[in-house]
Amino acid sequence: MAGCVPAVPPELIVALDAIDHDLIALGAPQAAPEEYAYFARQWVSLRARVHADDDLIRWPWESNDIEEELRRLQREGGTTVVRLNERRSRQRSTAESTVTRLEQRFLAMASQVQSFDGRVALGEKPVQTDLLIKQARLFFEQKDYARSIQAAEQASHALRIQTTALTQELGRYADDRQLRQWQAMVKQTVDWSRTHQSTAIVVSKADRELTLYKNGRRVLSYPVRLGFNGIREKLFQGDGATPEGRYRVIDARGAGQTQFYRALVLDYPNTEDRRRFRMAKQSGKIALTKNIGGQIEIHGVESELMAQTLGCIMLDNRHMAELFARVSSGTPVTIVGALTGSNSIALALSQLADQKDKT
Repeated sequence: MAGCVPAVPPELIVALDAIDHDLIALGAPQAAPEEYAYFARQWVSLRARVHADDDLIRWPWESNDIEEELRRLQREGGTTVVRLNERRSRQRSTAESTVTRLEQRFLAMASQVQSFDGRVALGEKPVQTDLLIKQARLFFEQKDYARSIQAAEQASHALRIQTTALTQELGRYADDRQLRQWQAMVKQTVDWSRTHQSTAIVVSKADRELTLYKNGRRVLSYPVRLGFNGIREKLFQGDGATPEGRYRVIDARGAGQTQFYRALVLDYPNTEDRRRFRMAKQSGKIALTKNIGGQIEIHGVESELMAQTLGCIMLDNRHMAELFARVSSGTPVTIVGALTGSNSIALALSQLADQKDKT
């Protein structure tokens, strides 16, 4: 019949099908549930009417309610697609910047923590955080931006908790009062060396450095290794921490007298160590079943398989030989956490705090 047209233009049906697919791909059932539910109901209803009227034809001048409703649904659905596309674009940008900043922050933190061996205070937490960050990156690559942001936020929260734990555990390295006490201890030791025209040893745990004084003057310095929990405050036997305090060499053991290359035995635990130990037990800081321990030495390396000491101070054998030749029983040994407020641990904690404030 000349001049007649189909009841509904076929391209309109194709366009609405495309909008329906786009809405599902954009996650409209979750992102815009009410709008999508309305669109889906209308589309099902109108499509059923279109199929029922498939055999109908109309004159161009006749009104067509179905077509008008379909075009209105096309406009509304298209608006929702545009809005969700804009939202998805913002989510992608947010997820990308969040995950990238988090990866950079985690690498910076890992580097700083490794610089002073702070991993001992965190245990397995960094490994778990690393997995969360990798998960956030994987979700991003899968275009699941909402879950990527969620995983990144969980990892960021974990990093903040770890930064707080490190600050609580090692904050004394940045504490002015504690630093003044350590500095006073070192000054007394150096003054003793000058007054008695004798040798004295100072060990800085933060710097991992042993310094020998003679007649109050610094004569040599060597790098040292500490216990596996060396930077922590020593509390009890087996904690792997290197003690802090003023000690003396009570025995110098040469070849055949020690399992190590050479060893200078210190008088740990002394009276002050025992007092602190009793107070820690009374306050509940350590369990009543713990022992104070002993046998803290400055020693060389037994073998490459024993390159980690349990709480002592370890030197390379060449340096140990030079130190052993200059030191005898009675030599004072002062072990402190740090010598200045610009020590590596305090600086790293400050940088971690800055990163925490920026995220």
